[in-house]
Parts: sequence; structure tokens; C-alpha cells
Amino acid sequence: MKPRIAALTILCLALAAIPASAQVYENGPVNGTVDAWTINFGYSVSDTFSSTYAAKIIGFDFYTWVFPGDKPLTVDWSLLSSEMGRTHYYGGGTAKVVDSFISSNQFGYEIEDSVFGLDVALPGAGIYWLNLQNAATAQGDPLFWDKNSGAGCDSIGCPSQAFENSFGTIPLEAYAVYTVCGAGNDNTADCGPPAPEPSSIMLFGSGIVGLAGVLRRKLF
Repeated sequence: MKPRIAALTILCLALAAIPASAQVYENGPVNGTVDAWTINFGYSVSDTFSSTYAAKIIGFDFYTWVFPGDKPLTVDWSLLSSEMGRTHYYGGGTAKVVDSFISSNQFGYEIEDSVFGLDVALPGAGIYWLNLQNAATAQGDPLFWDKNSGAGCDSIGCPSQAFENSFGTIPLEAYAVYTVCGAGNDNTADCGPPAPEPSSIMLFGSGIVGLAGVLRRKLF
């Protein structure tokens, strides 16, 4: 409960305010102890969520591994029609990341709850791929998306699908999608909630020592 309250608080800061009609859909809690996937240094990760209704995405909440003392700053996002697809429902952009520290794991990484705000109206029912890449951190280190393999997913459509550009199909990440009912500026339509699928992922990249190790995909 505490991580979710913290995430909602952070999202409020990132978006200025969350509408009262906002709903949260997630695949389960952060793991933070197994592995994660790199989302910078040329690597990108796509992850699906399904929507059975029109909805407006107002924020995305994902869990990251960062080097000690570093902080995530921004991440490039896009909404695709397929894994690493060429059809973009939305061109995306660079989002400012707001994060909060959760804990340090046994490998020496800091586990962060990372949030960024969006204003994206889904056209209707379907499966969407949210792609993250080109993440920037305060110290220029790699940023990793936590793997939880969909544990605890309670959303309609679970499990989700996930894809990494150099590896292919991968396990699922820990994340949540914040939505309000309706498309565009219509947040009151009687459309029902979308149902994001889960996501979780492996760190197939670097060790904690040296940039050369970092630019490999697998940590462990």
C-alpha cells in the first residue's frame, strides 16, 4: 500500500493533479531482486496493455534499477501497434521522470518508483504497445526496468507481452497505467475502464563494474 500511495503522490506532482475519476491498473508489485532490462544505451523495451474501452492515459508508473547515487531524469516513449512496430498511434516524445527511492537490493542497485505523466486518448478497444527507450540519468548511467514476470497481475487481459529490441520476446516488467474514462478531454463518459496487462523484464545487460560491462545486456 505504501508504494502505491507514494506513486500516486509522485504522479500528482508530475501532473499537477489527478482527476477524481482516475483509476490504476497494474501487473503487481515491484520485485527488485531478480533482474531487469536496459532502456537506454541503444536498448528499448515494448510492453503491452489492453483496453476494452476508450480511455485517456494520464500517467505511467514503472520500477527501475539505478546505480547508487544516480537518478532517472527522462525517458522517450511511444505508443505502437505492435512490438517495436512501425505504426505509431502516437509519435510519443520525451517525458520527465519523477522518482522515489524504495530500497537497495543485494546487487548494490537502488530500486526506484519512477513515474511520468501523459495526456493520451486511446481511440478504443485494442492492444497497445508502450515503448520506452533513450532514458537519461543524472550521472549518465544505464537505467533498468524491473522484472517481476507478471506476479500479482490482477488486470483483465493478463498476462501481457513484452519485447526487447536486441533480444526479442522477454519476461514481463513491473508497471502500472493511470487512466481516466473517456477520450480527449471527455473524462466523464460512461465507457468503463481499460485493462492494462502486466509486464516484467530481465536485465540482459551490464554488471555494476565498468561501462563495457554495462553495455552488455545481462547483469547476472
